[in-house]
Amino acid sequence: MGDNAALTAAKRAKKDEFYTQRVDIENELRHYKAHFKDKVVLCNCDDPRQSEFFKYFVENFEKLGLKRLIATCFKSQDVDLFSQGDCERAICQVYEGDKNGNMVLDDDEVGVRVLKGDGDFRSEECIEILKEADIVVTNPPFSLFREYVAQLVKYGKKFLILGNKNALTYADVFQIIKDNGIWIGVTPMSREIYFNVPQTYIDEALAKNKDRTIVKRDGKFVARSPSIWFTNLDHRKRHERLPLYKKYTPEEFPKYDNYDAIEVARTPDIPYDYDGVMGVPITFMDKYCPEQFEIVGLDRYVEDNPRFGHRFTLGHKETYARILIRRRG
Repeated sequence: MGDNAALTAAKRAKKDEFYTQRVDIENELRHYKAHFKDKVVLCNCDDPRQSEFFKYFVENFEKLGLKRLIATCFKSQDVDLFSQGDCERAICQVYEGDKNGNMVLDDDEVGVRVLKGDGDFRSEECIEILKEADIVVTNPPFSLFREYVAQLVKYGKKFLILGNKNALTYADVFQIIKDNGIWIGVTPMSREIYFNVPQTYIDEALAKNKDRTIVKRDGKFVARSPSIWFTNLDHRKRHERLPLYKKYTPEEFPKYDNYDAIEVARTPDIPYDYDGVMGVPITFMDKYCPEQFEIVGLDRYVEDNPRFGHRFTLGHKETYARILIRRRG
């Protein structure tokens, strides 16, 4: 790798260095207990000595009835909370439950092996580890989200992962959503998720007055990111029907200038008596029930969009990103 390429990779790694807080893990994971019995769980973007995901599954191993827990991370030999990504080797840790009944994680209960490579989830040895897993749970690098999801789908893995809200509008990711291969987790899309980040990230953001990125909570600085849970594990919320109370009128729900669909600016305002295609905000995915609605496409990438690659217009002005849906009978 050339010097410039290495520098670019290092900068990207730093931007991806967002560490999930325990409270957010617990709030989401509690809705999936039935999925984990006798399963092998992989956290493949987590330093096992510091990851709150790994700690959560260790502490709840017997309660969930897990078979095995595996954790790997990109160049994760540093014991510090924030790895510098400058080690030449990475490690894999395996935990198979409490052996002596003291309900404490003892050193001899964790199998450790040094990986041949750097622990990149795309490497051949990490793919072999992935094949062992039943369910993947982690916070993958946001900059590599497309590749990460594509790999999970390729190998047919169940998963529960964090990602940026904007990932909903990635063409390849949205196609999987449209095919009901991915959906939103239980945590509402409107709820803020905060992450622990390196001090260097905090210093840089504060120096640039990025107050929207770095906030102070409970006496310490954390990063705020528009993040949501993506999963293909079923949960009860996904099948809750959205109450519809609005009656359709052409005045309240105008059609787009260049597409045969009506504009619905707010998800709660979806009319109960309109059978055609409707454009709704991406936050609709938080209320999406596959028994109630069909996803037709995404505005920019729907095949019959005369301005393919662009959003629709209303009154000759481009709208925000819209998901196209239709009510089921």
